[in-house]
Amino acid sequence: MKIISWNVNGIRAVEKKGFVDWIGESDADVVCIQETKARPEQLSEELMNPASKNGSNYKSYFHSAVKAGYSGTAIFSRIEPDSVENLGDPLFDDEGRVTIAKFGTLAVISAYFPNSQDAGARLGYKLDFCAAILKKCDSLVAEGFDIVLNGDYNIAHKPIDLANPKSNEKNAGYLPEERDWMTLFTSSGYVDTFRHFCQEPQKYTWWSYRFHAREKNIGWRIDYQCVNEKFLPKVKNSYILAEVLGSDHCPIVIEIEE
Repeated sequence: MKIISWNVNGIRAVEKKGFVDWIGESDADVVCIQETKARPEQLSEELMNPASKNGSNYKSYFHSAVKAGYSGTAIFSRIEPDSVENLGDPLFDDEGRVTIAKFGTLAVISAYFPNSQDAGARLGYKLDFCAAILKKCDSLVAEGFDIVLNGDYNIAHKPIDLANPKSNEKNAGYLPEERDWMTLFTSSGYVDTFRHFCQEPQKYTWWSYRFHAREKNIGWRIDYQCVNEKFLPKVKNSYILAEVLGSDHCPIVIEIEE
């Protein structure tokens, strides 16, 4: 099973940059999308149900924000899920922060963590979301599910995860409170799968549009695919598709034994 996660920074914008062809060629079983910035009724049929190169087309499941053109998550899947749900908390569901698809005993989560913003203006809201998503993961695991928490966490966990850690210590995404939560999460029975397989520096998933940051690889690794520890032996690989363009983020991939 191959799961891809990608913050597309506007699904209508990325459609114009070849998203439908890309997903069709991706060979992914499930694609988790963040920051859709759209409602399903605004999208083309081709985008809602892209054709797969192997003949089994994708179906899409959207969770849009109440506010137009803002936030939102979605899951595209060639496998029909048993059920699809949200986080279950209006505080976060109103912003379309989470979509969860269940396949047997596997829960695949597409999550768009809030940005804490300049001077930590939304840090409290973000930390509340972090607590809620951890509680949800714990609940799913307690019910017998394995989980893959895919998404834009908007957190660079450690100095290795961004190009300029020293100069960003007071900036959103690298605040001590955010990093402390990520440490809590990864010490609570969950594994950052990319770092499990790769300890190399200069591996990033987001680059500013300014100052030719992507060309210079001045980036941040803020997108993750984390799993519960019990499920880790089934994870075959986890990697970054830095060459895929279309957004200020790039896709990330996890491969799982059937």
